[in-house]
Amino acid sequence: MGVAYLLPFLAVASDLLAGWFALGQRAERIERRYVVAFAAGVLLSVTFFDVLPEAEVAANASFLALGFVTFYVLEKTMMIHACGESECETHEIGPVAVLGMALDNVLDGAGIVSGYLIDPFLGLAITVAVVLHEIPQRMTAALIMREAKWSRAGIWVGLGLTGLIYPVGGFLAGLIAPEFRHTVLAFIAGDFLYLAAGDLLPDAHRRFNWKVILSVLLGMAFMLALTRLVPAV
Repeated sequence: MGVAYLLPFLAVASDLLAGWFALGQRAERIERRYVVAFAAGVLLSVTFFDVLPEAEVAANASFLALGFVTFYVLEKTMMIHACGESECETHEIGPVAVLGMALDNVLDGAGIVSGYLIDPFLGLAITVAVVLHEIPQRMTAALIMREAKWSRAGIWVGLGLTGLIYPVGGFLAGLIAPEFRHTVLAFIAGDFLYLAAGDLLPDAHRRFNWKVILSVLLGMAFMLALTRLVPAV
């Protein structure tokens, strides 16, 4: 069971890695739209083929809808888009945006641990999905912080402190009674569906691009192959 509470720290590391990469000189060479699209594909694959089958949707449909609506409201009012196009609007990093990142991280951490406690491989799959969809989001956050004249130290502190919320969410999930873990998964599935279909895909597709479509399909195929082939090894 100890492994369950260590997995959220991989998400912390991915946030810091994304920040480090975004602040490096090579960041401008990356076509972020393809990273965003690939992450959306991974998130959709994990949601449809791994999380939803374990979420007991027939009994928890209202929590699936609640997760979707909750993240629609959060994303529109508090969160930062993982934008991959030059046409994207400029965001500001303030207390509200930081709170939005923290709330997102709490639920991601809770999803990782809840999934692992139901099925260790499900927890690993959710971890991969969280890490991959957070990378473009935290790259965007770091770049916005830099444009807002945050110091490099301030950017690291901001990403680090919000990242440490993942383990907090994981710890809180461990306190939930086993019979409610599937309910948590249904809520997380709603979160993932909105992030993929309502946030990542629109941001990757500001303009029509076959390479973006291919990146989404590759993300889905990659995660589907990973979750089906690795357990068989």
